[in-house]
Amino acid sequence: MSAIPSARVAARIRKELGIDVTEEAGDYGEFTVLVDGEPIRRGNPIATVFAVLPPVTEIVAAVRERLGR
Repeated sequence: MSAIPSARVAARIRKELGIDVTEEAGDYGEFTVLVDGEPIRRGNPIATVFAVLPPVTEIVAAVRERLGR
């Protein structure tokens, strides 16, 4: 998967929630968002290959909810 979609998600989380974000390479087509080591959002591997990821707003909302913010 291209790093561009994950970089956009990471930048949005940093901006909206003011928290540090670490990006890590995964398997081809993998897109998983972890909070404290727990997966909170995953992208469908087939959809990820075609850059169809969960909307950034949903990802940020899921992180916000998990952190209780």
